[in-house]
Amino acid sequence: MSRYIAYNPEEVWLLPPSVRDELGERHLAVFVHELVERLDVRRFQEESSEQGRPGYPPQLLLKVWLYAYAMGVTSSRRLEQRIQEDLGFRLLAGNLKPDHWTLNEFRKRHPKALNDVFTQVVEAARSLGMGQLGRVAIDSTRVQASASPDRSSSVEQLRCERARIRQRIRRWQKQCDRDNQESSGGAAAVPVQWQQRLAEIPRQIQELRKSGQQRGSRSDPESRYLRQRGGFCLGYTAELAVSDDHLIVAQRVHQATHDNGSLAAMTEAAERECGQRPDAVLADCGYYSMDEIKAVQARGIEVCVPDRLMATELAGGQPAPPMNQRQQQRTPGLQQLRQRMREPALRSCYARRKALVEPVFGVLKQQRGMRQFRRRGLIAVGAEWALAATAFNLTRLFHVAAQQ
Repeated sequence: MSRYIAYNPEEVWLLPPSVRDELGERHLAVFVHELVERLDVRRFQEESSEQGRPGYPPQLLLKVWLYAYAMGVTSSRRLEQRIQEDLGFRLLAGNLKPDHWTLNEFRKRHPKALNDVFTQVVEAARSLGMGQLGRVAIDSTRVQASASPDRSSSVEQLRCERARIRQRIRRWQKQCDRDNQESSGGAAAVPVQWQQRLAEIPRQIQELRKSGQQRGSRSDPESRYLRQRGGFCLGYTAELAVSDDHLIVAQRVHQATHDNGSLAAMTEAAERECGQRPDAVLADCGYYSMDEIKAVQARGIEVCVPDRLMATELAGGQPAPPMNQRQQQRTPGLQQLRQRMREPALRSCYARRKALVEPVFGVLKQQRGMRQFRRRGLIAVGAEWALAATAFNLTRLFHVAAQQ
């Protein structure tokens, strides 16, 4: 009698087993399949063209992308490979095999619909009792763009490049005229790549002037040089609003280099997504702006956002010094804010901020590869961030449903 179990990788199945039976009913892929089937995908259908051959159903492509971001797969080529090899992806694809171009085109074509899916998933979570807006923690992170800092130019460099291309075109046209006179041929067209580059340069100059920065990326002109721990990165600012049970209730991507103008916008986004006004909003000192704080307080919401000196005190550092009359006149309301932040109730409330939002960023960036966007442009990276946030909420829903 052999000591080992019978092993034959060449064995042929008379009746192939069901993929769903192999995975089991308590698998994330099965949960994604059942939840997406209940979502409204008419917006994807409205944005699709009726010309050409029949395409893949939007439910299929949405399922595989959500499951991919939940598994840390953000590349369309890598996703194409996983659909052929991974049982979970094969279940969601229904044994169909869309190629990487089709997968990427779906993500590229439907940014608004993908944000609508995020809203629907939040509504589904709230129907199960999650995402109740007592406290909401808001924070941001820098995500690198799909661009190299080495391929960046200033306005002066772009002007010089445009002058060089025009000079090159004039020389090329003169040479063509001489050749045409000798051969009696027709006039030759300007090379397409020169024309395309000449058309791109004015847009990049305008974008660079609009951004207020000295240099801009040639690969992704909408990205920005942003300060982060350890230096600068070329990328975007991604923001989240997270509830007490670690559900993402609002998300967005923007180009601002600072966070102090985002508090009111993120609070309104959380209220819009959930249809409910939060009781309290927590954010770090990077979001401190008295104008923003007063705008949120005017909506009847408690704000726990310290200034830099008060944040140092709350972290156990040197206490914030008292303000004199001139300082109070220059920044009205700051002294009262510091006094409120010293109260035990608000102090303990603010201490929960890190425990709410920081783990979410840790999962997205460390486990799921969201340290760099795959696509270029503000709208495109916004769709990516919406996919990542929706996939995170799906995993939260899955774990909660598994415990019930």
